[in-house]
Parts: sequence; structure tokens; C-alpha cells
Amino acid sequence: MDNHRALARQLAQIAISAGHPLDWFEQLYAKARSDGTPIPWADYTPNPNMIELFQKTNNLLTFGQKALKIGCGLGDDAEWLSCLGFDVTAFDISPTAISECGNRFPNTNVKYVVCDLFQAPDNWQGAFDLVLESYTLQVLPPELRTKALQQICGLVSLDGYLMLIARLRDESESTGSMPWPLVRKEIDILKSQGFAEKYAEDYFDGEHPPVRRFRGCYQRKA
Repeated sequence: MDNHRALARQLAQIAISAGHPLDWFEQLYAKARSDGTPIPWADYTPNPNMIELFQKTNNLLTFGQKALKIGCGLGDDAEWLSCLGFDVTAFDISPTAISECGNRFPNTNVKYVVCDLFQAPDNWQGAFDLVLESYTLQVLPPELRTKALQQICGLVSLDGYLMLIARLRDESESTGSMPWPLVRKEIDILKSQGFAEKYAEDYFDGEHPPVRRFRGCYQRKA
């Protein structure tokens, strides 16, 4: 996996240094299509941390119908949400990723869209009963994450929910190499954005070696 991440880290650093910190996503997906370069986070199966989060909150929360997947990649999580009965919109900044979603799921009910989070359509504001963000914030430079999380908050409907899954670290720990773990104070910005914490978990996952992560569910109350 570290070998798979080496190219992604190189592309990310070049893009950030050039002042275009989001360009590397399309570069990586395009290279994957052209020569089979592995996408580090593409497991071609729904995220088990997401599935467990739904299982843990299933008896606590009642979700509306419209769902949005942030940074959908190759579509597995979006398809899983659709199978649960959600009316799913899923977007990614990479046109190649969205094209691959169409190739992988030709009969999908998911609405796949090429979109930059920072330029989301006006009619998405407050439009979704559930917004799922998993692993996108942690591959953004730290200086972009607060703005990104604020953008994500604006997409959640009143009384709707935001589900968040990310790597986590203590503030005393080094940020390390991409993916860059979040700290709790970054996540706690949600409370200042009018969200109430309904579920939160700081845990180690089942990877080898285990990775420290955070997952939580927040309801928009104001």
C-alpha cells in the first residue's frame, strides 16, 4: 500500500506546490485508467467503516431519502447507499473517476456528477437529508479542510445528517504524509456550524497495522 501511495503523494505535492491542490485527483485516476496504476483508497467494495457506522446508528436515527456522497471515487459507497433505498447523488472532481463509475455500474440508479466541492451547484445547498463524507478531508491540505467542511455542512438539510469518517491523530502528533489525519478540533467545527453530535467514535480499524480513525454522525439543527 505504501508503494501505491508513493505516486499519489508525489502528484499531490507537485499540485500543491504549483498552487493547484486539487488537480492531482484527475491525474491519478487518468493514470490508473491508462496503465493500471492502483488508486490507494479504491478497494472496489463498500467501505467497511461506513457500513459499521450505519449499523451502529441504525436504531438511533431516522434518515430522509436524499443522500449525497462526497468524493465518490469509483462509486462503491454510493451504490451501497442506493441499495439501502436512498435517492443518491454522488460527485467527484475527477471526470475519469465519474466515467469509471458509469462503466462499472451501467444500470445504476445513482446520479453521478463531475463537481468541485468548492463550486457545488446552488440548488445543492441544504438539499440533502444525508451527506456522507469519508476519506476526502484527509487527502486535502490542512489549510483547505476548514473551508471544505464548511462547504459540506451547507449541503445538509435542516434536521438532516452528516456522516464523517477520517483518519485521526492527536494534536501533539506529526501530520505525517498524505493522507493527513484530522484532529478533533477540526471536526468540532461542526458544532459551530449548527450541528449536534449524535454519535462519535475514536477507534482503531481492522487494517494491518490498525489505523486510528474517527467516525461520527451529526444532525443539522440551525
